[in-house]
Amino acid sequence: MKKIEVVAGIVYYKDLILCVQRPKNKFLYISEKFEFPGGKIEDGESKEAALHRELSEELNISINIKSLFLTVEHEYPDFELTMHGFICEAETRELTLIEHIDCKWLGISDLKKLDWAAADLPIVNKLVING
Repeated sequence: MKKIEVVAGIVYYKDLILCVQRPKNKFLYISEKFEFPGGKIEDGESKEAALHRELSEELNISINIKSLFLTVEHEYPDFELTMHGFICEAETRELTLIEHIDCKWLGISDLKKLDWAAADLPIVNKLVING
């Protein structure tokens, strides 16, 4: 089974967290689900560099990475995913949706109202538990 290593930004602006919605996908189990923004780590790239690049490419947003929050191992039907989730801060809520179809800035108490991709749920749950 194909293994993919990705980074994801848990992007805060004040007390709100950025949630982005994936477009339609051939894999129905992640199609139009919400996720934390990010993407694949390229060869020779650090996790932090990959996160800065992906958020710039996908959302035209600049972030400050604070710390690693949680690494999730998840097996989807067609691939295995290792996702490194980092706590980040944005200086503005302004962004451009380049690959995603929607975004929401939500407080922690509202995160569970969204239909999340399965691999992102452990991060959501830890955020909610930690308050």
